[in-house]
Amino acid sequence: MLGSEWLKTRKRMIKLYQIVLNLSLVILSLILIYCLFKELFYILNDASRGNLDVHEIFGKVLIFFLYFGFISMIVKYFSENYHFPLRYLLYIGITATIRYVIVNNGDTMRDLWSAGVIFVLIISYQLLPPPETNKD
Repeated sequence: MLGSEWLKTRKRMIKLYQIVLNLSLVILSLILIYCLFKELFYILNDASRGNLDVHEIFGKVLIFFLYFGFISMIVKYFSENYHFPLRYLLYIGITATIRYVIVNNGDTMRDLWSAGVIFVLIISYQLLPPPETNKD
């Protein structure tokens, strides 16, 4: 008797946590969409004014794609039935680090450490088991 009540309570708590998580992700995605369009406005504004500072424009483009990456992570979470595969986090980590190197180049040691980070992420990706494929 006591075990079945505990199991029901546990299932209710898991359901509640899932609802809170999903609601939080929806709110976060709305905030990120707002920030994405705000950054796009800044990029288009710089382009229309003829801003020639390449590093400033690349920095804004980097931020734009980071927002885009986080929004796509949230979409992937919902499309994978409330599961986010680790390989997508590694994809995002690799591309974000490469974008960081492109925008913030110049310091050789920092670039070397960033290359090491990319290398570790690629090795981690290679160590993952292959994705499951549905052969219907």
